[in-house]
Amino acid sequence: MEPISTATAEHYGWGEVCDGWHLVRTPELSVIEERMPPGASEQRHRHEIARQFFYVLQGELTMEVEGVIHALTAGAGLEVAPGQAHQAINQSGANVRFLVVSQPRSHGDRVAS
Repeated sequence: MEPISTATAEHYGWGEVCDGWHLVRTPELSVIEERMPPGASEQRHRHEIARQFFYVLQGELTMEVEGVIHALTAGAGLEVAPGQAHQAINQSGANVRFLVVSQPRSHGDRVAS
């Protein structure tokens, strides 16, 4: 085991302008740091099996979960249970950086809502 950061983690792009870094990537657990620029959002979706926790490191993230809007700032997080439709949105004027912790990992478990 070695320390990991966005400088050394596997990087991927998503959407047209967002970034993700796999900090932990096992079948049982996924920890991803994501960067979302102003005005960006993900497609609304749900996961059949994965439970997720979104934790804001920097900026402000708007999370819509089952029609309820949550404004999360640095140091705040929100759990999303399996089956709950949700969408992450950056409605602010600055980049937002956040962690997405999924158990088990959410890749391959996504269903459009």
